[in-house]
Amino acid sequence: MGLVLCACSSLRYYAQAAHGQGELIAHRRALDELVRDSATDPKLAARLQLAQQARRFASQRLGLPDNRSYTSYVELHRPYVVWNVFATPRYSVEAVPQCFPITGCVAYRGWFSEADANADAARLQARGDDVWIGGVPAYSTLGWFADPILSSMLRWDDDELDGTIFHELAHQLIYVKDDTAFNESFATFVQAEGLREWRQSRGLPPQDDRAQALDDGFTRLVLELRERLKDLYASGVDESAMAAGKQREVEAFRVRYVQWRERDWPHDHRYDSWVAQPINNARLLPFGLYDQWTPAFAILFQRAERQWPAFYARVRELARMPKAQREKLLQVLLDS
Repeated sequence: MGLVLCACSSLRYYAQAAHGQGELIAHRRALDELVRDSATDPKLAARLQLAQQARRFASQRLGLPDNRSYTSYVELHRPYVVWNVFATPRYSVEAVPQCFPITGCVAYRGWFSEADANADAARLQARGDDVWIGGVPAYSTLGWFADPILSSMLRWDDDELDGTIFHELAHQLIYVKDDTAFNESFATFVQAEGLREWRQSRGLPPQDDRAQALDDGFTRLVLELRERLKDLYASGVDESAMAAGKQREVEAFRVRYVQWRERDWPHDHRYDSWVAQPINNARLLPFGLYDQWTPAFAILFQRAERQWPAFYARVRELARMPKAQREKLLQVLLDS
């Protein structure tokens, strides 16, 4: 019976994924058409035209795939394209893995409907897992479909929109099954360096790095909390002591956050609401996924004399290695 239920659940999941992807395909419109259409809002037309230019730059200057991805637009009429459900055991900081034929195992499961995501989260909570739901403005099908620019992506400024196009195209170029940290760190580096070159090509000054410094500082605080919880869960204390210790660590994190903010960023409160909301293991999962190895890729880029073809060739060499060997070499790059 358990196997039958699991199969039915999987069928429902893949059915909603196929339906959601089909809806995107059915409603996309070519950017050229929208930009030329006099009925298109001028502000939207201007943003899409700049995105068109960034898309061409991605292939011509960054060596990213030259295909139909990000040459069309879809108005979603909702805030996110998918909602990702993250889950961990109650006393673990390791994700309950979600495994798929193409992407391999990742730390979440994505739903095109918020109601479906909530139902999945409720199912996981009922069995005792820590659960968190995160809305996602953009994602990549790894080149299986021509991914469009989505209205949910327009909440960002132009830099974030253009950089996300670079990020998602990088996934299409190089992707390793079952290694989220490698994939996301690589794409994050391509996004950051690609955006730097894109701004430079347009005569714009470098981005203000203060926002990135703040984000990095907050991420370090969250990763410290995750390590503390990991040590607690490995300590062998009984469940009641573990539950009390978990709550103490979360409260201590909130105190450290206020001290850090007041010391380093006294006038910036952008993370206050995140810290004030309930915190569990699953809510910590996304942190560190996107940039664990990013500095190693920056070193690799320098050693490739900042030439994209040579850089990608070296990244592909890493991608072909067993995961343990790949991580060992990335750690050597970090240590250097």
